[in-house]
Amino acid sequence: MNVMRIDALAILTCLAWAAPAPTVAADEEVDVELVLAVDVSGSMDLEEAQIQRDGYVAALTHPDFLTAVQSGLTGRIAITYFEWAGRINPESFTAWQIISTAEEAETFAARLDERPIMTRRGTSISAALTYAVPLFDGNGFAGMRRVIDVSGDGPNNFGAPVTPARDAAIQLGIVVNGLAIMVRPSVAYGALDRYYADCVIGGPGAFVLPVHKREDFAQAIRRKLILEVSGREAPARIVPAAAADCMIGERLRPGLFLDRISPEMQR
Repeated sequence: MNVMRIDALAILTCLAWAAPAPTVAADEEVDVELVLAVDVSGSMDLEEAQIQRDGYVAALTHPDFLTAVQSGLTGRIAITYFEWAGRINPESFTAWQIISTAEEAETFAARLDERPIMTRRGTSISAALTYAVPLFDGNGFAGMRRVIDVSGDGPNNFGAPVTPARDAAIQLGIVVNGLAIMVRPSVAYGALDRYYADCVIGGPGAFVLPVHKREDFAQAIRRKLILEVSGREAPARIVPAAAADCMIGERLRPGLFLDRISPEMQR
């Protein structure tokens, strides 16, 4: 090897060491990464599902919600949304978006509002949680808190049991909150807010809010979102003392008929 080649190699080596490492885009800091997992199971009629959707649209564009967002340390949140029943409706998935201004909130709400309303068979809270957890991975955001917000009008009655799915989320540092829709309560499985408290929610500061009347949807959803965005704890309230049966939905499922029909019919 001649001297000129040795010198050239030495120069290239020095340049390689001197070259800056490729930059990796840092995740954008937000106060909370929030997943809205919304129940559209068949036990909820189309009118009730529409009222629920309207409640989310109204809450997301309400001045009190925006004030809560802008009062955070960074003044912004990252949010996404999907609907579920016995299975996830992938067409309902609304990609992650930053909300820090009224315009951004209105844009996200409009994306929800433009989607058609449809209900499906079964209630699989476990499927909703299992689908929601990976949504935080690689989403481009670094939240001080990560929250899954589950709404529902009945217990888990399809798919895997709910408590292992809930516990898996909690172990990853994710908080699971709930909105128990009790417009048409069933004596068969008892108080739904008790079920959500014992079997669905979990993590630091986790809470469940009940909805007893259709006209209360918008206010309850707004209150829930403000609590989640602000990080404040929900006020304590009295709930039934008896512990919920976390397998009550599976026990009440008549004939396990959902397991016997084809996947195409379940969609």
